[in-house]
Amino acid sequence: MNAGFHLLSAALKRRVFLFLFAIGCGAHLQAQVRLGLMGGVHSSKVLESNNIPGWDTTTKPFMTNRTGFQLGVMLEVPIGQSGLFFQPAIYYITKGRRYNRTYDSVSSLITDTVYSKQTLNLNYVEIPLNLTYKFPLTANHKNSFILSAGPYVSFIYSGSNIKNESLSASTHKYSSESDPVTIGKGTNSYQTVDIGLNGRAGFELGNVVLSAFFSQGLSNFYTAPYQGTFHHQVIGASLGIWLASSGVRSPVKKKDTDKDGVTDDQDLCPLVPGKAAWHGCPVPDSDHDGVDDEHDSCRTIAGVARYNGCPVPDSDHDGVDDEHDSCRNVAGFARYNGCPIPDRDGDGINDEEDKCPDSAGTAENHGCPVVKEIKKEATEQINYIAHNILFTSASDHLTDSSYTALNKLSDILIAHPEWNLGIEGYTDNSGIAAKNLVLSQQRADAVRNYLISKGIAGSRLSATGYGQQKPIADNRTPKGRAANRRVELKLSLANP
Repeated sequence: MNAGFHLLSAALKRRVFLFLFAIGCGAHLQAQVRLGLMGGVHSSKVLESNNIPGWDTTTKPFMTNRTGFQLGVMLEVPIGQSGLFFQPAIYYITKGRRYNRTYDSVSSLITDTVYSKQTLNLNYVEIPLNLTYKFPLTANHKNSFILSAGPYVSFIYSGSNIKNESLSASTHKYSSESDPVTIGKGTNSYQTVDIGLNGRAGFELGNVVLSAFFSQGLSNFYTAPYQGTFHHQVIGASLGIWLASSGVRSPVKKKDTDKDGVTDDQDLCPLVPGKAAWHGCPVPDSDHDGVDDEHDSCRTIAGVARYNGCPVPDSDHDGVDDEHDSCRNVAGFARYNGCPIPDRDGDGINDEEDKCPDSAGTAENHGCPVVKEIKKEATEQINYIAHNILFTSASDHLTDSSYTALNKLSDILIAHPEWNLGIEGYTDNSGIAAKNLVLSQQRADAVRNYLISKGIAGSRLSATGYGQQKPIADNRTPKGRAANRRVELKLSLANP
């Protein structure tokens, strides 16, 4: 017991020194530090957990709370002007629990006990170290709703265990004894120090504080002769009075609803964050382009942020901005991504006005090539030449007389590059039709190959064999068959 008091004395000296040091520091600061009295009543209990068989049914139901009180002093130190305060305190507080059991007639005969009462009284010096936030209820901040929480450290001051029993219903013998508790280490001892958490909520009305509080021990404050844990739990109400203050009272913090640094009494836009230069309102955006006037180089013309609030530039002034213009330095049209109307055939007439956009032509002919007619005389001349193209019998070999006609034909085609020539080969119906078809194709190819050898482009010449198809005379007569063994030449314009 004495060792416990010595430990308590040393701990109290340290705590009182820190408490006085805090007051001195608070007085030195340019902020108001207040000292007050706090007291109240509460209900305490012990949360016990153990492995004793049947304890939860035979003992725990008869454990009840103990009514107690607390009394002490509290310090308040403001933390900036945010409404947050540091509130250390030092209290004398009573804790413990009660055991109260009355036995029925059968149990009293067995145990020879009518009732049994035990009261555990534990007295502590407790130091809570709370942070408190005050929600103002009035403009002058003198009335507030408070929330407070933090850890606490308790030092046991004294304690006793009081037992009252009626030992016999027949003899009416009573027993009452009070035993001091043992403080320190070892079995059946109460720890010198107990730590936990506490919270408080209530109202501060001027210099009066009305609050409810709750605390929960975290350390095991008792070493039992059996395996178990013991934690304090307290719930109660208290009344506090601020007595004195030191330093300069912190200025009343004016309300700033939108948290923009401009108080509501000076803020023309109290619900929207703004700037002091604009009386608490956001910086205006005159052209409504999302770039405020302070950063907008074109305040009256809607633009984009990447050009400092100005429109995207249009270097060629064609109405298509540079970001979408594929020809930034040449005026064009939006439908062509800012480029001029294309001219695919390069004839100087744009495709929208060119009726032949893929063939070079003239403006007089709406961009189409000038169509040249094949005169009747040319057609007749070609037909005459065709009648003079002959082959050896059953062969694709040209006769010697045919070369004169073919040379004349090549001269005509060279003189008229705008003409194409179709070469069609035919036979009579003598022999096998399939062989006749092959022979007619070979004869048409022979004519085409000769013309190519004379410098006529192959792309201007086509050769097709039709065999015994399309007779122009009666195959039943020698004269008719001779007429059907022929080559036909057909002119067409290269660029219609």
